[in-house]
Amino acid sequence: MIDFALTDRQKELKERVTAFIDGTVIPFETDKRRTSHGPTDDLRVELNALAKEAGLFAPHVSAEYGGMGLGHVDCAIVFEAAGRSPLGPVALHCAAPDEGNMHLLEKVATPAQKEKYLHPLASGDCRSCFAMTEPMGAGADPSEMKTEARPDGKGGYSIHGRKWLITGADGAGFTIIMANVVDPGNKEGPTMFLSPLPAEGVILERLMDTMDSSFTGGHGEIVYDGLHVGPESVLGEVGEGFRYAQVRLAPARLTHCMRWLGGATRAQEIAIAYARERRAFGKPIGEHEGVGFMLADNEIEIQQARLMIWHTAWLLDQGEHARHESSMSKVAVSEALFRIADRCVQVLGGRGMSRDTVVEQLFREIRGFRIYDGPSEVHRWAIAKRLMRANRK
Repeated sequence: MIDFALTDRQKELKERVTAFIDGTVIPFETDKRRTSHGPTDDLRVELNALAKEAGLFAPHVSAEYGGMGLGHVDCAIVFEAAGRSPLGPVALHCAAPDEGNMHLLEKVATPAQKEKYLHPLASGDCRSCFAMTEPMGAGADPSEMKTEARPDGKGGYSIHGRKWLITGADGAGFTIIMANVVDPGNKEGPTMFLSPLPAEGVILERLMDTMDSSFTGGHGEIVYDGLHVGPESVLGEVGEGFRYAQVRLAPARLTHCMRWLGGATRAQEIAIAYARERRAFGKPIGEHEGVGFMLADNEIEIQQARLMIWHTAWLLDQGEHARHESSMSKVAVSEALFRIADRCVQVLGGRGMSRDTVVEQLFREIRGFRIYDGPSEVHRWAIAKRLMRANRK
């Protein structure tokens, strides 16, 4: 039976998170510690402490590591509420890339790796980054990856290569690196490695100036110049990096949808309030069809996006991989939310172009979301490939 009703526990959780975001987090949006490369670590730590005090820290992490242990549907509710502010996911410690890295480590890491990396990350004692994207190589097509890990003669590997758009790189306590193992006669191929940061052989060459500004640590370009990692640093198995990337990316695509749905919903609320107050040609502008229809279209697409997210989250809770559904959700939701944000800017007019409201930032951030974790074109290609197969799973 299909049931869209929230349980009493889910309603209470949604109310608690919404109240925390609106009452505690949103006032920090004018804090000077918000920079063009994201909120500072000092601001992140302060917000984390407030979320812990409210009992809302790390909703997606299992109780074993100090989190709330929520499933995907519960997270859809919480992450949407958190996304009402660009600072909300940072406060609750469910922002990218840390949220995806915690999920990956819980699924793949050894007990020793969990103790060294997952425990401090889950507690908020450090941040992390995930290094796969390359300037002229791995991105939408990770098979083009040029970064290599070769045996160093000491039982470990030496990593050489260049990565860019590495979210959270500046100030991260550790990194997960994707590199091609080159070891003739032995197992080779794309492999994930763990390394503490800072480390000899890891050079943060620059922080890139990008249109978004909600991720602590910004987006860095990194050079790996002989980084040494031991055999205990291999995450999972040699040659299985792409498989583990799917373990991380399928849920991560959906959590982006959840968070930015919250942002689009808040932009809609701001646009509605403005359309009720702003008058033109003898009445509130929301009573003119040109504006009213934009708000109506927004409301339709918000509901459609929410239902797609909930369905995919439900499949994940059933133990399904849901790669097909997560790809469909990523395309449909990211494009719908951008249309919503764009209409909100239009409704606000000159105010929408200014930073007098958060709508201007949400517009920029949601535009970037159409590229994160695979652009729409790549997901459409993947969906089409599955459609051409008899067995689409």
